[in-house]
Amino acid sequence: MAVKIQNQFGKIDISNDVIATVVGGAATEIFGIVGMASKNQIRDNLNEILKRDNYAKGVVVRQEDDGVAIDVYIIAGYGTKISEVCHNVQEKVKYNLASMLGVTARSVNVIVQGVRVIED
Repeated sequence: MAVKIQNQFGKIDISNDVIATVVGGAATEIFGIVGMASKNQIRDNLNEILKRDNYAKGVVVRQEDDGVAIDVYIIAGYGTKISEVCHNVQEKVKYNLASMLGVTARSVNVIVQGVRVIED
């Protein structure tokens, strides 16, 4: 599935993989995020073996009638205020999707899968 945008110049199709990459890049920039938790072990482990960057790791994109719904699976840093980190992820993801792709995120669900000590 993809997001389809029609304008006066023609049609634009944006795949879910592109959306997931933008979301993963936005989430990893937030202070307090130590890593992304994997939802697709086979694909993510293959990318690690091939030494590819995988910003889509831990991101699930679902199509809805009036936009997309995003699930972001994160690992938070110990000692950070987890609710504030999650709120920052939601705001950054919504902003990046709107500004970079012109896609409206109807919901951004942040699921904390673990807590890890932040290395100095």
